[in-house]
Amino acid sequence: MRVQSLLFFIIILLIPVIIFRKNIKSKFFLKNKKYVLTKVVSHSDKKIIKLLNIAIADEWLAYYQYWVGAKIVNGNLAQEAIKELVQHANDEKRHAEMLTEHIIKLGGLPILDFADLQIISGCGYIVPPMSGDIKTILEQNIEGERCAIKFYKDLLTQVQDYTELEKDIVIILKDEEEHERDLTEILNKV
Repeated sequence: MRVQSLLFFIIILLIPVIIFRKNIKSKFFLKNKKYVLTKVVSHSDKKIIKLLNIAIADEWLAYYQYWVGAKIVNGNLAQEAIKELVQHANDEKRHAEMLTEHIIKLGGLPILDFADLQIISGCGYIVPPMSGDIKTILEQNIEGERCAIKFYKDLLTQVQDYTELEKDIVIILKDEEEHERDLTEILNKV
């Protein structure tokens, strides 16, 4: 009888874990900062892999923000904005690919679960207005670029021992600064 009661109690405790395992897994993953590694890596490499995964999350969310913004934007200068938003989306995707190569070279894996992007992201995602208001969309994307610029400037201070990565971060940072300028120019004309 005791064994049956104990088993019943254990099953009752495990039901929420089984039902909510994905959510629990994501929180455990983030809380314990255990990113998937494909080989044994140094402590400093683990730290860089973690930072690069944050950057990848930001790049994919920025890609989507630009892509969806280009689809719904309207107003004065919408065509000019669409051209820039599409180009910036392509740049963000290229950045994610560049960063992924470095993670793999360091022995890590990029974020595997798309649902984790928003959780891991440092800059996040701002939902554009359903109206497609050009001014709001431009302001939101400028805010995202400013966050990315700050992140990459901070990251540069931590990757001096990673020559190839440092070169790519400089390239990405220049792109992000150019994006901010491009969007600000259009916003000033709206």
